[in-house]
Amino acid sequence: MNTATAQAPTPAPEILRGADLVVRALEAQGVTTVFGYPGGAIMPVYDALPGSSLKHILCRHEQGAAFAAAGWSRMTGKAGVCFATSGPGATNLVTGIADAFMDSVPMVAITGQVAEAVMGTDAFQEIDTFGVTMPVVKHSYIVRNAAELPEIIAEAFRIAEEGRPGPVLVDIPKDIQLATADVSITPPMPREKLPTDVSVLDAAREAVRSAKRPLFYLGGGIVRSGATEDVRRVVEETGLPAVATLQAQGVLPTGHEQFLGMLGMHGSRAANLAVQSTDLLIVVGARFDDRATGRLNGFAPEARVIHFDRDISEISKLRDANIAVPGELKDSVTGFNPGPCDVVEWCASCYAEREASAPRYDAPGEGIFAPAFLKQLSEAAGDDFVGVADVGQHQMWIAQHCRFSRPQAHLTSGGLGSMGFSLPTAMGAKMSEPSATVVSISGDGGFMMNVQELATIRRYQIPVKIVVINNSRLGMVRQWQELFFEENYSEVDLSDNPDFAVVAQAFGIEGFTITKRDEVSGAIDRLLQADGPILCHVVIDPADNVWPLVPPGATNAEMLETSK
Repeated sequence: MNTATAQAPTPAPEILRGADLVVRALEAQGVTTVFGYPGGAIMPVYDALPGSSLKHILCRHEQGAAFAAAGWSRMTGKAGVCFATSGPGATNLVTGIADAFMDSVPMVAITGQVAEAVMGTDAFQEIDTFGVTMPVVKHSYIVRNAAELPEIIAEAFRIAEEGRPGPVLVDIPKDIQLATADVSITPPMPREKLPTDVSVLDAAREAVRSAKRPLFYLGGGIVRSGATEDVRRVVEETGLPAVATLQAQGVLPTGHEQFLGMLGMHGSRAANLAVQSTDLLIVVGARFDDRATGRLNGFAPEARVIHFDRDISEISKLRDANIAVPGELKDSVTGFNPGPCDVVEWCASCYAEREASAPRYDAPGEGIFAPAFLKQLSEAAGDDFVGVADVGQHQMWIAQHCRFSRPQAHLTSGGLGSMGFSLPTAMGAKMSEPSATVVSISGDGGFMMNVQELATIRRYQIPVKIVVINNSRLGMVRQWQELFFEENYSEVDLSDNPDFAVVAQAFGIEGFTITKRDEVSGAIDRLLQADGPILCHVVIDPADNVWPLVPPGATNAEMLETSK
């Protein structure tokens, strides 16, 4: 008997409560950790947790639970799990669910619901969770029969992880959790692989071989498909230059000789100019997001497009593909490999621009220059570095200046751009990969949005390194007001921030503050050498801006590189 492929025997049926079936079903799917917050409508599930193999992490806000589950998923590629009760518990999950939906992150969110007898009566803490979340999930269930729970949960994981990943909601009325059923636990369901149309690969190879200025455009779909190594190998074998979206940072290591940098609104000059000059754009797992393309009708104006994507609906959605290659990226990219390409002059011009426009880190003054601090931090942490960005100016500085050896080294809220993302996501990331050096990097605005998760970090002693970059402003909004709203600085002043080091200490976490450049090296050493959680409060100049910046309505060739 081949034990490597043998199916595990299906457990014999037992008479169990629906709540117990939920826990057993999660265990059968290989779940080890769930993030959540209890309440009345999901109390039976919490009653079933003690004695199970599941480790439950009590977050201090349901949004924190959803982001933590997504952090787990972004690191592992497996669906993270979060629990919440009905009404406000479920609605507090919505931002985290929407973030997972926008960034194609697999997640299973399990919510309690009021008993069936009072559904539709505006009962206490009743919300139509199914309807509220419908636009931001791959699929939703309202469970009506306890006996269906094992199959529904197994199917939820299959849907969340199969094809283009995303979140799935399972809403369970309280009476269904309490009802009993005599049913077997459903084992994991096989994930269907999407077929690749191999007939188009010859045309794709020929297009590359006949192009004079071919360029790879790498997107986050590579990461979600588990195709990083396959894409990296093909890019290296062709010898062609490559650019990446925000979500694809690390597919090629940031120091890779063929990598030109991130493209788009805050992309590198070398990346944006290469895209505008290419005659063949080889798009792999990217969706032509507006932050990447700038004015769409001026994006890559001379280029034919080969578009590889796991989600056929993305192909030709925003930019017509001359050659469409739907299917699993691992298979289609490997089958496509055109081999070495003889475009020496094109490559040389791309790399010369990269060198000529490389960032400088010798900013004047004694204050801390955030790009230099972040670069030094990521380099000191080495290949174990995982930078979890919040949203704002620091998010772009991280993408531009940190060193990433793999895509899991860069976790960021891309499509939704949700402030408050970093701290809880870092918790989930660290718990999924304890050996990684996980650094939560927030601005002062975003940090305050889920600051309560410091209590979760303290309770479970999750050794996350926390950096709060404090410019006493909503920095990205302030920069846009400076550039595009005639310096009308409306409601961006955060100068009454608390002392974040003292806040950390109040939660029982080590915290310290730096304000000058000569303190940076010692602060990084202190961060990286700490055994437990630690917070470094970094004070920077409120006037610092992110460059380059492509103005709204402009093409990527029309970058601003100074406010003057």
